[in-house]
Amino acid sequence: MTTEPSARTAVGRSLTTGTLVAGLLAVCLAQIGLAIPATLNGLFQSDLNPVGSQLTWISDAFLLPVAVLELTFGLLGDLFGRKRLLIGGAALLAVGELVSATASGIHQLWAGQALAGLGAAGLFPTSLAILAAGTTSPAQRARVIAMWAALLSTGGFLAPLLGGITATYGSWRWSFVVVTAVAVASAAVSALFAVDSSAPEGRSLDVAGQLTIGLGLFSLLYAIIQGPTDGWASPSIVVAFVLAAVFLAAFVLAERRAKSPLLRLDLFRNRAFAVASVVAVVGMFAFLGTAYSVSIRLGPVQDQAPMRTALAFVLLNGITLVMLPLTERLLRTVAPGLLLGAGLLLIAAGDYWAATLPITDSSFTSLILPLGLVGLGFAITVSSITATAVNTVPVHLAGMASATTNLLRDFGFTLGPAVIGAVALSRATSSFSASLHDSALPQALKGAGAAVLEEGGPLAVNGASAASPKLAELHPLALDALGHGYSIGFVVCGSAALFSALLTFVTLHGRAAAQGE
Repeated sequence: MTTEPSARTAVGRSLTTGTLVAGLLAVCLAQIGLAIPATLNGLFQSDLNPVGSQLTWISDAFLLPVAVLELTFGLLGDLFGRKRLLIGGAALLAVGELVSATASGIHQLWAGQALAGLGAAGLFPTSLAILAAGTTSPAQRARVIAMWAALLSTGGFLAPLLGGITATYGSWRWSFVVVTAVAVASAAVSALFAVDSSAPEGRSLDVAGQLTIGLGLFSLLYAIIQGPTDGWASPSIVVAFVLAAVFLAAFVLAERRAKSPLLRLDLFRNRAFAVASVVAVVGMFAFLGTAYSVSIRLGPVQDQAPMRTALAFVLLNGITLVMLPLTERLLRTVAPGLLLGAGLLLIAAGDYWAATLPITDSSFTSLILPLGLVGLGFAITVSSITATAVNTVPVHLAGMASATTNLLRDFGFTLGPAVIGAVALSRATSSFSASLHDSALPQALKGAGAAVLEEGGPLAVNGASAASPKLAELHPLALDALGHGYSIGFVVCGSAALFSALLTFVTLHGRAAAQGE
């Protein structure tokens, strides 16, 4: 979830143990911060009572800065020193998590997660760059990158366990407190032991590119997330879509004129690379959309214990860590394109299976096999996306290809909660309204249900009807509507993964395109 180091990275001295520990701790911290809110959605719903799309914004408040700013932070580290960014990123993440831990309402939680996301956007690229800068041979660099990837996976594995344990035996606030403590420790280790490095030669900031892509992506996500709540034809949503189109077009123009562009647009002239980039966005959207659907199903909808949600996320993320040795071997022996397509097919199969599970089925065993397939597919896919993209371009463009792919992959991650939240809530709202209208419930109860739906959406109806005996007869209708909504969410994710798999097989023919294309 970051950029590969450039071949031009300056190497001042060999990699020290202190730098190694600081870099690995930093990436593990960043991934924990990114992954932990998803296990707590049920508690956010019950404690903070978010309405409409507010729950979706908790996840995307963290993801958006990572997707938009990590390339810029990587450049800042090259220009001004990576040690400073390791310290500053960890400190900013600590502040954001502390703000989240003390949140008295949903808006403060958004602010905290946005600050934490800014910190993580600095840590992801800088942690890898500072490690690679200390290597003295290709073999050593390969080992360091493998260690970095292992700690990234470890963070994804530890986050749901941390969220489940602290929420079970304390509260969701303690999850953020623990992450704050880890962030403070990371900043201290970097300050005391990391050896600084930089590579300013030939690098410069692309201010116009950063502003336009930031505003464009924010406008697009705002329109997607708020559409079900505000209405797709409402002026604010239409204006947001128009602004997204304008700013993204301006970004393309800015990158064509920039001396040191944030994104090398000429890479997309390579058909195979363009296909790999599309797969990076759509495939990663499918995975994180699946994770978001699981978190909402188990948390706000079924009101299951946080530890149950944590175990589901261990299935989704932990397989990546277990599979690392095998995945590395497969990447050496199997064509990356073929491996990528196979991983996406596994994600699609798991999603379609999950979509068939009735919302009244709260047993964890029903989820083991479908989530296991998705987790296995993700373990293969996430490792082969960059390899596939890099192998489609000339060697001297490999670093930029990797950076571009990671940017698009993280944008796909950001789209997951946004799109699936919009699709599922829109479907659940219309389904509940229709069921309520056709039901034989008393008119007063129908009016109460419609009022709660108007004010807070189907998740609010589900929570209120489960908690209030007066509204209890509304609960089966709300539960069924949400079940249909998030089943469609699984189908959308599965279809996105299947589309990506077919595109990979047809276009890449199971092998990387020639680098000279």
